[in-house]
Amino acid sequence: MDMGDMLWVVVLAFILAFFLAFGVGANDVANSFGTSVGAKVLTLRQACILATIFEILGAVLIGYKVSDTVRKGILDTEMYNDSPRDLMMGNLAALAGSAVWNILATAFRLPVSGTHSIVGAVVGFSLVARGFQGIRWWEMGKIVLSWFISPLLSGFFSVLLYVLIQWLVLRKEKPLEPGLRSLPFFYGFTLFVNVFSVVHDGPRLLRFDVIPWWGALVIASIVALVSGAVVWFIVVPRLRKTIEKALYGTAEKSDTNLAGQFFLCILTPRYDP
Repeated sequence: MDMGDMLWVVVLAFILAFFLAFGVGANDVANSFGTSVGAKVLTLRQACILATIFEILGAVLIGYKVSDTVRKGILDTEMYNDSPRDLMMGNLAALAGSAVWNILATAFRLPVSGTHSIVGAVVGFSLVARGFQGIRWWEMGKIVLSWFISPLLSGFFSVLLYVLIQWLVLRKEKPLEPGLRSLPFFYGFTLFVNVFSVVHDGPRLLRFDVIPWWGALVIASIVALVSGAVVWFIVVPRLRKTIEKALYGTAEKSDTNLAGQFFLCILTPRYDP
């Protein structure tokens, strides 16, 4: 095959990839920032700016593993050794189909998954091109299983976190101080998980692969401790003043109302009681 004859496929795929990224970003960004905007923690403009920064960082730092799975984990690429043209055209079709679906779904306000779309598109073209034997069904089964396990685990940890907040903060007679004391732990734990994921599974291009697991653990722990200290010594005092002014600076409120409004102020700084 003369690769010069297929240059148009590369150029067109490059363009379609941008359309797909646009559709995925427009649809999936609500998963990360919808609750923050709905709770008025962030404005829509702030959410878009933060999403632009951190979605790119996520794709660059740890997104390569998902890309590898889509690129060669679902298909038996060895079946295309004698006809790479079929593989190129099939992936082009998958890009186009997934891009169109994501953009249409977003236009009709349907929350869909970009991952589901591209995986389904890749499986679809491979079934047409090579039949059932062209799919790595064991890998495909693990992907489908993750679609069911992920919401179950998310729901479990959400319930667990909510129960902890209720028990440790909201049900206290005076929830302000317990809530403020809990903030460094929430921030620290969140940053620990994110930093450990990036350092432990980061790209080889940035030399993260030479860092052992215990090194990633140490780095993540240091970042978590520093962030917790910053929250405790800088953020908490400012929040305490803001919350006390909001809760006690106006007319007296019952303890029940204070408990509910306290955590609204903690989690939604723009909340005005």
